[in-house]
Amino acid sequence: MTAPGLFKSWRSDLPASIVVALVALPLCLGVALASGAPLFAGVISGVVGGIVIGFMSRSPLSVSGPAAGLTAIVLSAIEAMPTYQTFLLAVMLAGMIQIGFSLTRGGVLAEFVPTSVITGMLAAIGIILILKQFPHAIGYDGDYEGSFRFFQEDGRNTLSTIAYTIREETLAGPTWIALISIVFLFWWEKAKPKKGWLKLLPGPLVVVVFSIVANMFFQRVMPQIAVQQTHLVNVPVSASPAEFFGLLQLPDFTAIGSGLVWTTALTLAIVASLESLLSVKAVDEIDPKRRVTDKNRELLAQGTGNIVSGLLGGIPVTSVIVRSSANVDSGADSKLSTILHGFWLLLSVVTIPFVLNMIPLAALAAILIQTGYKLTKPALYFQRYKQGYRQFVPFFVTVVAILFTDLLEGIAIGLAVGFVFVIARNFRQVISYVETPEACMVRARRDLYFIHKPQLQAALARVPDGRDVLIDLSSTTYVDEDNIDIINSFIKGAPYRDIAVLVKGDLSGRSARQISAPIKEVRFA
Repeated sequence: MTAPGLFKSWRSDLPASIVVALVALPLCLGVALASGAPLFAGVISGVVGGIVIGFMSRSPLSVSGPAAGLTAIVLSAIEAMPTYQTFLLAVMLAGMIQIGFSLTRGGVLAEFVPTSVITGMLAAIGIILILKQFPHAIGYDGDYEGSFRFFQEDGRNTLSTIAYTIREETLAGPTWIALISIVFLFWWEKAKPKKGWLKLLPGPLVVVVFSIVANMFFQRVMPQIAVQQTHLVNVPVSASPAEFFGLLQLPDFTAIGSGLVWTTALTLAIVASLESLLSVKAVDEIDPKRRVTDKNRELLAQGTGNIVSGLLGGIPVTSVIVRSSANVDSGADSKLSTILHGFWLLLSVVTIPFVLNMIPLAALAAILIQTGYKLTKPALYFQRYKQGYRQFVPFFVTVVAILFTDLLEGIAIGLAVGFVFVIARNFRQVISYVETPEACMVRARRDLYFIHKPQLQAALARVPDGRDVLIDLSSTTYVDEDNIDIINSFIKGAPYRDIAVLVKGDLSGRSARQISAPIKEVRFA
C-alpha cells in the first residue's frame, strides 16, 4: 500500500485508531503484569505491534500487541532465565524463527481451520470479555486485564469472581461510571450523526473523558464513592527523557548458546504464530469487505515485530482478536488505524502519562463489554444452528471449551471436534458400485485417501467372477498410495477370476506410482 493509498480512508481510520489505543493500553499493562515483565515492556510491545507490524502486515484490520495466550509461557520463561535481558534474546530469536516459518510457507496452516471453529472462537471471546470485564466495571480488579483463563491465579474462576464481586466488592463510583458508559455507547452507536464532524467522534473517547470528569466530581463532592488509585490505569511515569529511555532494555547476546534460550524461542515462535494465524483468519471473517490476508506475509510481519520488541525490551507480540475486533467495530477500513494506534500509545505515554492514569478501569471495561456483545450476538447462535449440526456442534463445542479452559486449549478442543466432523464427512459413501449382467463399475466420486480404503475394498469384493469391471477415477485428482495398492492387487488377481479390468481417468501426476491396468477412456452402458 502506497503512502497516498494508506491515507485514503483516514476519516474512518483516525477515530478507530483512538478507540483501539484506549482499549489496547490497559491490555498491554495487564498482560505485562501477568507475564512477570516490567509494565513498560507491555507498552513497548503495543507500540511495536501497531507501528512495526502495522507497516509490515498486509492485513487491513488486524491489530497486534502483547497477548494473554502467551502469559503462562512468558512468566515461566522469565522466572527460569538468569536475567530479563536473557529472555529478550529469546524473544528476538523467536521472531527470526517466525520469519523462517514465513519463508517455508507455514501460513497455509490457517486455511485448514474450519469456519465453525473460527466463529466459535469469536463468540467465546465475546462472552469472556463480558464476564471478565464485569468485575472491573463494578470496582474489583482481582484478575489482570486481558485474561482469558477460566481458572484464575487468585484461586477463583470466571464465574465465582463475578459472584464474589457482587457480594463483597461492588463499589458505587465504578458501577455508576460503567453503567452510564454502557448505556451511552449502545445509544451512540444508533444515534451518531452520519454527517458533520460529530460523525468522527468516537463514542469510547467520550466515555473516557466522561469517566475522568465524573471521578473528579466524585472526589470533590462524594469522596466516599470516588474511584481509588487501584482501579485506575497505571502507566509508568518518567520524570525526564533520560529516565524514559532508561526504561528500554537490550537483549543479552552473550546467552546465544543457551539451550534454554533456544527452547523458549522455539516455543514462543510456534505459539505466537498459531495465535496470530487464528486471529488474522478470524478478523478476515468479520471484515465487512471480506478481504483475505496473506498469511505468510503475516508471519513475516509478526517475526519482524518480535525482533524489534526484543531489541527494545518488550514482550512477545501476536495478532490479537480483542483489539482487532474493536478496530472493526469502530469502523476502520485500512491498516492506517493499526499504525496510528501505535503512535497514540507512544505519544500518550511520553507526553501525558498522568492523564492516562486518571482513567477509571470501569470506563474501559464498558468499552470492552460492548465489543464483547457485538462478537457474541444471539443471532449468531441461531444462524449457526440453522446451518445444521455439522456446523453447530464444532461451533458450540469451541465456545464452551474456550470458556472453561483458555483461548489456545479451547481452540485445540474445537479443532479436534471440527476435524472429527470433517473425517466423518469423508467417511460418507465416496465409492459407488453398479452391476449389470455384462459388467460392473466401481466409481470414485472424489479424491481417495487412506480413510476410503474400506469402501474401495468392499466395492471391489462385490465384483463377480467372469465379469468385466470398469474402475472409474475420472472424478478424482488424487489417489493415495494405499488405494493404488488395493487397485493393483485386484488387477493382479483378476485373470485368475476371468475378470477384465479397465481403468478410466488420467492418473498423471496423482502419485509416484501408477495403476497397472490400461488407462483409457471406455464407455459403460
